[in-house]
Amino acid sequence: MANTPTRDRIQPAPSDPRPRRRPDWIKVKAPTGETYAQLQALMRRTSLHTVCEEAGCPNMGECWGSGTATFLMLGEICTRSCRFCDVKHGRPAPLDWEEPERVAQAVKAMNLKHAVITSVNRDEREDGGAPIFAAVIRRIHELVPGCSVEVLIPDFKASLPALKMVMDARPEILNHNVETVPSLFKKVQPQDHYEWSEAVLRHAKLLAPDVLTKSGLMVGLGETMSELKAVMRDLRDWGVDILTLGQYLQPSRHHLPIERYYTLEEFADLKEYGLSLGFGWVESGPLVRSSYHAAEQVRALNPTFR
Repeated sequence: MANTPTRDRIQPAPSDPRPRRRPDWIKVKAPTGETYAQLQALMRRTSLHTVCEEAGCPNMGECWGSGTATFLMLGEICTRSCRFCDVKHGRPAPLDWEEPERVAQAVKAMNLKHAVITSVNRDEREDGGAPIFAAVIRRIHELVPGCSVEVLIPDFKASLPALKMVMDARPEILNHNVETVPSLFKKVQPQDHYEWSEAVLRHAKLLAPDVLTKSGLMVGLGETMSELKAVMRDLRDWGVDILTLGQYLQPSRHHLPIERYYTLEEFADLKEYGLSLGFGWVESGPLVRSSYHAAEQVRALNPTFR
């Protein structure tokens, strides 16, 4: 009897070791409260954007509830398409040169003691939008004396003139996030370069040694602990004063998946290791983001505000 053809057997799919649910220690509270509502209304009235909203920050409820926020400048469209970020990307509108004044007025209306300013990337401009950063730093200092200013800047493609523009305006903290380890740059942020981040952070400290420098890393994207600690050592070698370490949380199914969740014990160990390297401040925890406890940092490390 002829052999009867048989169907190929369906092979079981290989198991996916990536986590399926958040651990119990990661709990994000929904943003609520009167102060939060007032701040949201102020942002809409003044046509301003916050990275808290655009990037879906897990601390938005806590920070907005206490009357603090991180302003997002240079528009709301980024020229880069990092695979971890929820900010929209594409072709941006022209720069709004009135934006620094509106941000400064909002800082005054909120009666902030510490203002955090960040931006999208503007790679279509040779200066990367640096003049806007310089203008808002100076205007906040003029309009709200005693308010410290932290700027979380792009890498400006390692442009020294663009960086110098920002440093000449004298922010209290110059922040630039490395985000991940070198081996994952092309996967996580394909248009960025580790060397550009090094150039920004090294030269910021050289241009203004008394200005605090700061950087941050996400964990859980597939890096090894040895890679992570190597970057921490690099950051200290570049003169960085403040380090933030937080768990990557996938904004949507279209973004990079979470490879694993770090435990609270691991975050505590990383903080201890960072302090042993000589960082002046290490903020390490699942929901830590760049501007988390930023006001406390500048007041602890800058003698002017003690």
